[in-house]
Order: sequence, then structure tokens, then C-alpha cells
Amino acid sequence: MTAKAFHEIDRELAAGTDDVASMSAALFELDAHPGMAHVRRYSPSGVTAQRWAHAEETLRRLWDFLTQAMSALDSARTARDRSGLDDVRLAELRHMLRELPQTLDDTRAVIRVLDAVDEIDSQVAHGLAPIMTRLDEVGAGYPPEIVELLDIAATDPLSLTASGVTERLTAIAEWAALRENWTEALADTAGAVDLVRAAFAGAAGTRRRVEQQVLTAPLPTLPDPEPALRRQLRSLTEVDPAALQELRRRIDATLREIRADEAVAQGLLDRRDELTGRLRGYQAKAARLGLVEDADLVSSMRIATGLLSRRPCDLRAVTRAVADYQQVIASKRGRAG
Repeated sequence: MTAKAFHEIDRELAAGTDDVASMSAALFELDAHPGMAHVRRYSPSGVTAQRWAHAEETLRRLWDFLTQAMSALDSARTARDRSGLDDVRLAELRHMLRELPQTLDDTRAVIRVLDAVDEIDSQVAHGLAPIMTRLDEVGAGYPPEIVELLDIAATDPLSLTASGVTERLTAIAEWAALRENWTEALADTAGAVDLVRAAFAGAAGTRRRVEQQVLTAPLPTLPDPEPALRRQLRSLTEVDPAALQELRRRIDATLREIRADEAVAQGLLDRRDELTGRLRGYQAKAARLGLVEDADLVSSMRIATGLLSRRPCDLRAVTRAVADYQQVIASKRGRAG
């Protein structure tokens, strides 16, 4: 074997040694990953078990490949020192070294799984720590939501999302705040029930105005929700943050429903005002064109204003009348042009 051939082999062996060393370092670093410690400490279940089973198999294959690559390099070095590498051994070594980039990609895939495990676990741990510390300080037990979140984060963290954990932590923090400030929380909730009463009265007023001013099908009407909400609030004679949270959610849902129904009714009044404004705008346009006293326009305006003045008025009929007035203006203007 020529000196040049030995030099080429030495160069390939050095490059292969560096690549294998990089892979070895990556695998040992991965072995110390906090996500790895997590899946070893807690037996994965659910989504985490499925993803970890694939990652674990990949990891086993990577370690096997590393062992084979190290053995192949050792054999190649020994053969080189003795008599040089024959073409077969050199081809086998090159083939194995060409697979290293793919193994590094596989390593990164495993790291992504472990990163996801650690991120959820850390988010839960850091989010719950101050809440649990405060509860411990006042000698309060943990709500079921804390126990459940800790259990899921331990055994199936990949079934959770960052946003989902944030929502759970927010609800748990609210629970703790309600418990710690119970009297104030009750007063705030009573104020929220007052808002329901005011919103219900406001919606009823809007609905009455619509019924007086606009011809429409029966509008959605809720039974007065305040009495039931007030009774539920008064039933909270002991500290029960979960029950108060449920009541607050019910209050929020009721307010949304009341306001949505009122928005439907208000939309009809707004539509009437819009048609009135459009008619005035077209009338101003007719004046600029010198057509205000045109007999056809006067007749069309009389029809539109008459329909608008009715109580209740037919919005469909008014819409057609305003459109007719606009078309008459366009027709007159075209003839004048």
C-alpha cells in the first residue's frame, strides 16, 4: 500500500473517529437529559407512552449503532497498523460512517420528545410551586385539580399542551385566591349577580323598544336568571372555592347569553337607524342634483318615510323603498346626462 493510500485511510479514520466521538457525546448528554430522568422515574402512559416507545426503540438502535461503529473503527485501526485496509473493509467502514448523519438526526428526534416532556413538567412544577407553598403555609389541603395535574404531568405530560397547562394553572390559582380571600370573593360575586340583574333589565328594555319600533318575529327571551343565581350564592355558607368558581362561570355564561340576545335586538334598531341615514343621504344627493321636487322622487320619498314612520316598521319593506329611491335618482341622473 502506498504512502498516499495510507494517508487517505488515516484521514478517513480521523474523520470517522471525530464523528463517532460526537455521536457518543450526544448520546451520553441525552442520557443525562432531565426528560430522560422523568420517563425513568414515572412509568409513561397514554400519549407519552406511545411517543416514548418509539423514541426508546430509536435510542436502543442508536446505542447499538455506536457500539458497532466503535468496533469497526478499532478493527480498521488494527488492520491499518498491521498491513493496511483492504478494499472490502474500507468500503464497509465508509458505508457505516455515511450513516452517521442519519443517526444524529435520530438523536435529535429523541431529544425533541424529551424536551417536550421536560417543558411540560417544568411548567407544571414552576406554576404549582407558589400555590402549593401558600396552601401549606395556611394548612389547607390541595384541591383535586392540583392532584390531577400533578398526576398527568408525571405519567402523561405529552397529553398536555402549554396553553392547556396555563388554563389549568389559572383556574387553580383562582381557586387558591378565592379560598384565601373568601369574604371579599363573596362580595365580588354578589356584585356580579347585580350586573346580571342590570344586564337583564337593559336587554328587556332594548327588546321592548324593538317590539315597538320594528316588525319582527318573537325575540329570544330568557327567564330572569337573578333569583336562581342569588339563591346559589346564599347557599355558600362554608368556604367552598370550587362551588364559587362554578357559580362564577355560570354568571359569566349568563351575562354572555343576555348580551348576545340584546345584541340581536339592538341590531334591528341599528338597521332602522342605518336605513334612515341612507335615505337622508340619498335625499341630500337628490338636492345637489336639483331633483328634490321631481314627482317620482317625491312619491318614492313619501313611501319610504311613511314606512319608516310606522310603529312597528317593516324593515324589509323599508329596505326595498330606500333602494327604489336610490334607483329613481340614478335613473333621473342618467337621463339628465
